[in-house]
Amino acid sequence: MSFHRGINPYVNQVELFVSEIERSRAFYTEELGFKVLTEEGKSITLTADGVNPLITLVENQEAAPKQARRTGLFHFAILLPSRKDLSNFIIHMQEKRYLLQGAADHLFSEALYLADPDGHGIEVYRDLPPEEWTWQGEELPLVSDPIDMEGVIQAGDGHWNGLPSDTVIGHIHLHVRNLEEAKRFYVDGLGFDVTIPMRHRALFVSTGGYHHHIGLNTWNGTDIPKPDQGSVHMRWYSIKFHDEAQRNERVEQLNRMGYSVETEGDLIWTEDPSGNRILLDAK
Repeated sequence: MSFHRGINPYVNQVELFVSEIERSRAFYTEELGFKVLTEEGKSITLTADGVNPLITLVENQEAAPKQARRTGLFHFAILLPSRKDLSNFIIHMQEKRYLLQGAADHLFSEALYLADPDGHGIEVYRDLPPEEWTWQGEELPLVSDPIDMEGVIQAGDGHWNGLPSDTVIGHIHLHVRNLEEAKRFYVDGLGFDVTIPMRHRALFVSTGGYHHHIGLNTWNGTDIPKPDQGSVHMRWYSIKFHDEAQRNERVEQLNRMGYSVETEGDLIWTEDPSGNRILLDAK
């Protein structure tokens, strides 16, 4: 989990519009194993360690269903500390009879894919040790091999007590309208490094030598619109900077490049060229 602390920026929170808050509460606490950190009206913030917020759910009962062929969330990814934890999660989901949408071995991680009741994409994964990642210079291959499900399951002890306290948001994967403009924003603007170059209409970037903190793809199409604000969608996600000086450096660069940056009190917001809203966090 060393790639999600220290001096390197990383993704640390996501906020989602949901259509039924109690249904979502049940899924995120009983199936995924989050704890409720705070609750205000029809908004719930979830945590793994009882201290740090990770996911916020906001109810809009009148929200239209999640729209197809739009920019926005492909999935957010929950990073578990070990293969044992991933095993225990799989066994737990089997006991809950919750349907997984897929699984893959990416040669740097073992990942499971599912969706919440509103269709928000979720990945639950564990990282392989960094010394086992197959770097080719400064690049990683884009691989989705079959996962060794039997091996993963055998690594656990079957004891599931919710998410381990050191669970974090490992990365986020976004639908964008154009990869070149996304690269300019995230690499030239926010300072991320390309780790998996444009292949199969996708691009992956990170800081500090991680495989990826942010994935970007045009699998929904190019030049597509962002979601209607009255639909189920990701409202925003946050990038955590080491301190205000590091954040301010990126804010100045975004301003020089002509990107919009807004200040609301002590919060600083920006938006990528595809309409994905981002909180620039330095707390």
